[in-house]
Amino acid sequence: MARESLIAREAKRVRLVEKYADLRKQLKEEGNWDALDKLPRNSSKKRLHNRCRLTGRPKGYMRKFGLCRVKFRDMALGGMLPGVTKASW
Repeated sequence: MARESLIAREAKRVRLVEKYADLRKQLKEEGNWDALDKLPRNSSKKRLHNRCRLTGRPKGYMRKFGLCRVKFRDMALGGMLPGVTKASW
């Protein structure tokens, strides 16, 4: 499980990106790079990092499910993900 502070920091970045999205888009279209530089760095979408919704794990993330590989496997084997079955051949 990821530290609570890291999960909170990522949530703060998500809020900043949502807050400044329209302003950033407008400034980019105008070409006003000086004003864009004065916005918070964490308001850039590039700074976001996908994390597992259950554990906050940053690595092994599966976009389609929003889970890390560890929790995905546990849930798939437990039958908690509809349509997902273990491969056998």
